[in-house]
Amino acid sequence: MKHYFIFGLMAMVTLFSCKEESKPSEVAIPQPIKSNYGLDTLDLSKEEYYDKVLGALVGSAIGDAMGASTEMWYRTDIQKKYGYITGLTPAVRPQSAEGTWDHNLSSGATTDDTRWKLLTVKYFTKFGSETSPEHFADFIVEYYQSLIKDLAAEENLTSTDALDHQIEKIDWIKEWARVSLAYQKGNTEYLQAMNRFYGGEMSCAGMLYTPMFGVTTSNATEAYTKAYNHSLFDLGYAKDISSLVAAMTNTAMQTKHMDSILNTAVFVDPYHYQDSRLVGRISLDLATKGENAVLDAKKLIEDKNSETLPPKGFLGSSLDWQQQEFIYQALEDDQKAIPFHSGEIWQILFTGLKFGEGDFAKTMQFIVNYGRDNDTVAAVAGMILGAKDGYSGLPKELKEQVLQVNKEIIGIDLEALAQEIAYKTH
Repeated sequence: MKHYFIFGLMAMVTLFSCKEESKPSEVAIPQPIKSNYGLDTLDLSKEEYYDKVLGALVGSAIGDAMGASTEMWYRTDIQKKYGYITGLTPAVRPQSAEGTWDHNLSSGATTDDTRWKLLTVKYFTKFGSETSPEHFADFIVEYYQSLIKDLAAEENLTSTDALDHQIEKIDWIKEWARVSLAYQKGNTEYLQAMNRFYGGEMSCAGMLYTPMFGVTTSNATEAYTKAYNHSLFDLGYAKDISSLVAAMTNTAMQTKHMDSILNTAVFVDPYHYQDSRLVGRISLDLATKGENAVLDAKKLIEDKNSETLPPKGFLGSSLDWQQQEFIYQALEDDQKAIPFHSGEIWQILFTGLKFGEGDFAKTMQFIVNYGRDNDTVAAVAGMILGAKDGYSGLPKELKEQVLQVNKEIIGIDLEALAQEIAYKTH
């Protein structure tokens, strides 16, 4: 029986091999040409470029400062203490490694979101056009090692307060340094370190610094790819999100049209996340849900019997507040296990940008009064809108106070950082 089976199999192979070679179909329907969205080259004068870079840095710092006092709060607690936040409030909070580095700072003080902008500028200055994920890991490790060496400085040996401040700086960067050290060693060590980074959750790590690639690259696609390569601390679709905020910042450097900025999240996809089987592109799905919540809210008519009253300081009508509350509730449906989950940050960000329609104050207020990780969301939104409007287009009182407080109290000179990018590294 076995011999008959082998004979039959050989006969089939011979039969198929004797057939004529298949010919291509005479009907050739062409593939569509890929969109070139995101390939427009940044074309600004030195003065325009500097204004937009400074706008991005200060806009981000404004968002960070507006959320600093209520970071991780629930929105009803914000309303109880502050009503509706429309400006800067004192950062009345204990010092922490990821927060403010001293207790109870004045209005305009910032957190790690702004510190990361400083660190990224210094990275750009050191490596110029030679930036790479390897150099980025090296840079973070070197910074960490310099802090360790400074522990033995004389002032730390004679003052426990000085020692505490130095240890706090180390606490801030050590999670990042652990991953960077592992990245230098190779794949196995790197994967192990990544999977325990901030507890192993999909954090918003890259979003703290990747928008900076949006102001230092020539087009949105380049911004995306450079940010993606530098997202050493992101897992899964968090890398896509960290790259998109860089691409959107670059688009904002080129246009004031919010639709164009938001559409960056649709069309710029160089690593083809949308081709993922059964899932598609999660970042786009989250953005679409946020956009639909805003569009659905606009269809609401005022409920005269509603017990939901606008908080003190809210400048809109009762209907305006009911619509905003509708969007907030929609966002709560997608809350993640931790407030600094990349997907949650991204969804609030996109929703806030859609809701604000390009208006800086309206967008910042929407984001900050929602709560959760509001300083990070507002910092990313502020960088995008600051890049769009430039420093000259930001609210006067907010930008001047944030500039002054960051320079005199926090020790970060945002104007000097903008000059460093515009005239030294770019």
